Amino acid sequence: MNLTKARNSIPIPADTLPTSNLARGVAVIEAQLATLSGSPGVYRMQDAKGDALYVGKARNLKKRVVAYTKPVRLPVRLQRMIALTASMEIITTHTEAEALLLEANLIKKLKPRYNVLLRDDKSFPYILITEGHDYARVVKHRGARGKPGRYFGPFASAGAVNRTITTLQRAFLLRNCSDHIFAARTRPCLQYQIKRCAAPCVGKVPKADYAALVDQAHEFLSGRSRYIQEMLGERMQEASEELDFERAAQIRDRIRALTQVQARQDINVSGVEDADVIAASQDSGQCCIQVFFFRGGRNYGNRAYFPSHDRNADEDEVLAAFLGQFYERSIAPKLILLSHTLNEQSLISEALTLRAGHRVHLAVPSRGARRNLIDHASTNARDALARRIAESVSQRELLNGLAERLGLEASPDRIEVYDNSHIQGENAVGGMIVSGPKGFVKNAYRKFNIRSEVAVKSRSKSSSGGDDYEMMREVLTRRFSRTLKEDPDRSRIQWPDLVILDGGKGQLSVAESVFADLGIDDVSLLAVSKGPDRNAGREQFHMIGRQSFMLPPRDPVLHYLQRLRDEAHRFAIGSHRARRKKAISASPLDEIVGIGAKRKKALLMHFGSAKAISEAGLVDLEAAEGISRGVAEKIYGHFHSDG
Repeated sequence: MNLTKARNSIPIPADTLPTSNLARGVAVIEAQLATLSGSPGVYRMQDAKGDALYVGKARNLKKRVVAYTKPVRLPVRLQRMIALTASMEIITTHTEAEALLLEANLIKKLKPRYNVLLRDDKSFPYILITEGHDYARVVKHRGARGKPGRYFGPFASAGAVNRTITTLQRAFLLRNCSDHIFAARTRPCLQYQIKRCAAPCVGKVPKADYAALVDQAHEFLSGRSRYIQEMLGERMQEASEELDFERAAQIRDRIRALTQVQARQDINVSGVEDADVIAASQDSGQCCIQVFFFRGGRNYGNRAYFPSHDRNADEDEVLAAFLGQFYERSIAPKLILLSHTLNEQSLISEALTLRAGHRVHLAVPSRGARRNLIDHASTNARDALARRIAESVSQRELLNGLAERLGLEASPDRIEVYDNSHIQGENAVGGMIVSGPKGFVKNAYRKFNIRSEVAVKSRSKSSSGGDDYEMMREVLTRRFSRTLKEDPDRSRIQWPDLVILDGGKGQLSVAESVFADLGIDDVSLLAVSKGPDRNAGREQFHMIGRQSFMLPPRDPVLHYLQRLRDEAHRFAIGSHRARRKKAISASPLDEIVGIGAKRKKALLMHFGSAKAISEAGLVDLEAAEGISRGVAEKIYGHFHSDG
C-alpha cells in the first residue's frame, strides 16, 4: 500500500506493513552505523524526495540510531517511518544540550511529519521604549530586536499590548508618533488633548521632565508599579498643599490609570516576577498546552497551543517537544513553571540557558501560590481542549453534510476558496483561503498579485474595469501549475478535495478550462453566486454536470458555505487594501536610482511635495541639503526625459 497517503488513516497492524519497504529502510539505517560515532548530535530521516520524516537528537548517536534497525520492537508509527526512509543525515555537536537546540531548530524549519509539531509560529508582540532620540516613544514591536531601546514582554496578544500602551500613555504621557511626524508638528495633536501625551513635539514639557517620565515607565514595566504609585501619591499631595489643583488632578488621573491595570490582575502572582506558567492537558488523542506570561509580577496574557503529535504520545513527551520549539523563537524567562515533570528536565533547562544567555530554571510546584498558578493554567488547558474537541466534532459533521449535499465521494479534508478584489482593475489581488476538519488553516492562505495585462485592463467582461474571469484564470493557473511542479505525486497535504469560487457559471467555466489544460480531473469544483437582490441565504450553487441549485435557508451547510465565502472575501479585500495603500504611499522618487531615504527626506523637507520636486530646476534641486550637481541632474533628467 501507499504509506504516504495513509499517514492520517487508522493505524495499520505491524504484520500488514510492506516487508520489502521496511527491510529497505532498515538497510539504509544500517549503512549509516559504520560511520557513526558515539558523540552527541542530531539525525534526520528523509524519504525518497529528500523531505524530512523525523528529526531526533541523541547523547550517543550510534546507540540511538541502532535501535531503528530492530523495527519489531518499535511502535507501528515508527515502523511506518522506517519503511519510508530512503536516506539519513547526521550532524554531530559538542554537547547534548546543543543537540537539543539544533533539533528544535530543524523541527521548526523542516516540519517533519513524525515529530511533535508546534504549528503556531507567530511571533509575540513586545512593547518597545525607543532610544536614540531626545524624546523616547512607546510602540508595539514584533520580530527581530533590531531597533535600539528597551523591550518589555512578550505579551500573549496584540490586544494586551495595545491596552498596556494606552495605560502607559495615560500614566506617563509618552508619545507614540513617528520621528517624522514629531519633527513636522507645529501644534499639539489629539493625543495631547485627550491627555495621553505630554506634547514634547511643541515644547509643552521640558526635556528633563520627559526623561523622568520615561524612567518611570521603565520602572513600571520592570515590576516596580507600587513604588511609582506611592511616588505619584506624594506628588499629588504636594500639589494639593500648594493649591496647584490642576497639576494634582493630572497626577490623580495618572494614578487612576495605574490602578486600573492592577485591578485587572485576577491571578495571585505573589512571589512570581518574571515567569512562564505552562500546563498540558490531553484527551481523545489531542493535547492542549496553555501558556501564561508573567512579567514584572503582572499577567501579560495567555495563549493556547495545540501541537500536532502521535495520538499515543504522553503529555510529558508533548510538553518536552513543545518547550524546545516554543523557546526557539522567544527568550525564556528565568523561571518556567510546569504541570508535568519531564524525562530530560535538567537537559532542557541547560539548553534553554544556553539560548537565553541567563540561567533558566524549570520547576513543577506541588503546593502554595505557584501551584495555584499551575492549577489555573491546567483548568484553562482542559477547557480550551474541550472546546476544540467539540468544535472538531461539529466541523466534521458540517463537512459530512457538505459532502452529502454536493454529492462528493468522501468528506473533504482540504477546501480552498478563491476570490478576487480590485477597483476598476487597479491593484488587483486574488485571495485563497483554506479550511478543513480543524477550521480555517490560516498559515496556508495565499494572495496573488494579478500580473496579466489582459486581466487587469480588459473591460470586455466587466463594466467596472478589469476582467474577473481572466483574473481567476491567472490565479488558478499559477496555483495549480506550481503545485503540479512541486508535488506531482500528491504526497504532501497541499492538494484540495474541493475548490470553491466566489462567482457564477462564468467562473466555474474558467476553472473547468484551467483544470482541463493542466490535466486535473479529481478535484471537485463549486461556484457560489449571490441570489436575487444579492440577499444572503438565497445563494445559487453551480457544479459541473449539474443544474444550479439552492440550499434551504436554515441549513447549517449553507451557513458554513457562507462563512467560507465571507472569509475569502475578507482576505481578498484585505490583501487588495494593503496593496493599494502601498501604491498610494509610493513616491516617484522611489524610482530614481541613488535616491535613498535620507535624500528623499531632504528633498521633501525642502520642496514640500513630490510634485514640487518634479517641477524644480537644476539650481533649485542643488539647493536642497545633500544634493550634489550630479544627483540634481539625475533627478531632473528623470522628470524631464521626454522634454
